[in-house]
Amino acid sequence: MEEAISVGVGYASPARIDEINILQATYEAMREAISKLAVKPQILLNDAVTIPKIEIPQVPIIKGDAKSISIGAASIIAKVTRDRLMAEYDELMPEYGFASNKGYGSAEHIAAIKKYGASPIHRMTFIKNFI
Repeated sequence: MEEAISVGVGYASPARIDEINILQATYEAMREAISKLAVKPQILLNDAVTIPKIEIPQVPIIKGDAKSISIGAASIIAKVTRDRLMAEYDELMPEYGFASNKGYGSAEHIAAIKKYGASPIHRMTFIKNFI
């Protein structure tokens, strides 16, 4: 973050993901992140996708996070941002163990969903497989 020329982070809510599917919600979040950049990029290097409704030229790179330092850095920023958000959710809803499972489908997390039901941040399209 300290070395970046500009950083933008986008977010898609669980309800929005359920509404339009995870890929379309990811595209929305990516467009939001791009719109938050203080410096407009000349080109976008993307990890294997072309983002719809973007006028900036794009280069989709398969396994881009391993091939491009920029894509790798963006991937790390996204993961750390999500992990921090999950730690905050853990403070509000400790019964789900978000600080340790980060919301992924671990056995502990699935057991908590079965015991306590869905929380406001659970994606119904995902947990329907467990409840």
